[in-house]
Amino acid sequence: MQTNKPRDVQVLPIGTDTTVMRSRSWTRLRFEIEYALAKGTTANSYLIQGDKIALIDPPGETFTEIYLQALQQRFNVKDIDYVILGHVNPNRAATIKALLELAPQITFVCSNPGAINLRKALENQDLPILVKRGEETLDLGKGHHLEFIPTPNPRYPDQLCTYDPQTEILYSDKLFGAHICGDQVFDEGWESFNEDRRYYFDCLMAPHARQVETALDKLSDLPVRLYATGHGPLVRYGLLELTHAYREWSQQQTSADTTVALIYASAYGNTATLASAIARGITKAGVNVESINCEFADPEEIRTAVEKSAGFIMGSPTLGGHAPTPVQTALGIVLSTAANNKLAGVFGSFGWSGEAVDLIESKLKDAGYRFGFDTIRVKFKPNEVTLQTCEEAGTDFAQALKRATKVRAPRTQAASNVEQAVGRIVGSLCVVTAKQGDVSSGMLASWVSQASFNPPGLTIAVAKDRAMEPLTHSGNQFVVNILAEGKELRKHFMKSFTPGQDRFAGIETQEASNGCPILSGALSYLECSVETRMEAGDHWLVYASVDNGKVLNQDAVTAVHHRKSGSHY
Repeated sequence: MQTNKPRDVQVLPIGTDTTVMRSRSWTRLRFEIEYALAKGTTANSYLIQGDKIALIDPPGETFTEIYLQALQQRFNVKDIDYVILGHVNPNRAATIKALLELAPQITFVCSNPGAINLRKALENQDLPILVKRGEETLDLGKGHHLEFIPTPNPRYPDQLCTYDPQTEILYSDKLFGAHICGDQVFDEGWESFNEDRRYYFDCLMAPHARQVETALDKLSDLPVRLYATGHGPLVRYGLLELTHAYREWSQQQTSADTTVALIYASAYGNTATLASAIARGITKAGVNVESINCEFADPEEIRTAVEKSAGFIMGSPTLGGHAPTPVQTALGIVLSTAANNKLAGVFGSFGWSGEAVDLIESKLKDAGYRFGFDTIRVKFKPNEVTLQTCEEAGTDFAQALKRATKVRAPRTQAASNVEQAVGRIVGSLCVVTAKQGDVSSGMLASWVSQASFNPPGLTIAVAKDRAMEPLTHSGNQFVVNILAEGKELRKHFMKSFTPGQDRFAGIETQEASNGCPILSGALSYLECSVETRMEAGDHWLVYASVDNGKVLNQDAVTAVHHRKSGSHY
């Protein structure tokens, strides 16, 4: 969904004395896992004009210049009394510094962890800050008596929601958002945003499902008519449905039988981005993640998470040639707590050297732990290929845990009547291939079926834990390569691939008009565009229109997959 539209700021009233300023970009801003759908984003900021004026959540440095221009055109910046921050990260520092130059009278309002991060980001210990722990309010006049609800999680330990009883608007920061850009301010036709909101939840919220449930409990008694989100359309029409969905999605995670403890610290956000991608891979495989930022967690929390987990993964930046003290403390707790039959993993980012990653890896190896994936070392900022590798590593880790804990049925036990009957459904053998940016993937598939004549369309069932899954969202394109009878291509794609491994090494391909690989040895191919998809148990059912296609071998016969049981491929 890339466009050539310039970035801009959309300004509209949304309530009494209340204005939204939506800084918009139609292109992907950063290489982070939650932006992978590449549908752009909006950074939403809000202005409440009571007797005193509060500005809520100014955007990051990507929008600093156009945001301040729009702000100055419509409002007197020198009249702003408060800047309320739902969370603080280094990316937001540039805009905050520019605001302070224009309006040095500003007092900041944030949580206690937010105050620590803000002073660190601005390198200023004397900033005027009102720390809100949940019990204090802020009276702006004209009935705007703001309440504050801390909703921390390991990724955003300083997250703070703000509620205005006058307008019944909840400024929800990261909660309930979506990375999608458009002209629509509110969520009319809210069902059309379901896929984007679910993906956003899976990337950002699922690794912190326990904390999300706590946040939902805190917010449940507020009479809210509008979620003023940090990203995407504001939630008005689908508010009850989205709240219920967040509860349901969180419970899916917390009720999982197997849990992984994901323990990390992050100096500049890069290690946290890697952790998010690994967590995404784990949760999509149906395994729960207990994500722990060891900079803010007490030792008992780490110990408890490690004890109840089936496996653990540790991540660290390297600062001055060492692991940060909180990571070293957490490593000591892990070594003294986790039985060495638990599966382990290590990852980290660094600028010039990666001693912290090497330290953790060597300590765990010396203690006899098995590793669920090869240690991931990333220099500087991760790119989209690195994030895909991290996601695949997380999925492999989860699948290994599930295999280890699965109680296998006796070999003599026959498939049930239903399983035998379902297994008689026959499908052609295909290889689905896709490429988005520098990321490419391919998978063997037999659950492919024609779905419509006009326009020609098909459905394909994609397991949630397949590496291919992130490339099958609405707006994506792929190629269905229909195989001929024979084993060469089939055998190649039946083998296991390591995270990040090139699926097409040694296979002759050509590029389709949509940029995806065509297998030259296929019987025929279809170039497809994803129109929609539906959650179907442990699979996504993807409907795609067929844009182009060709038979490559007129004399060959389509390969068909016969099964005896409907409980596996």
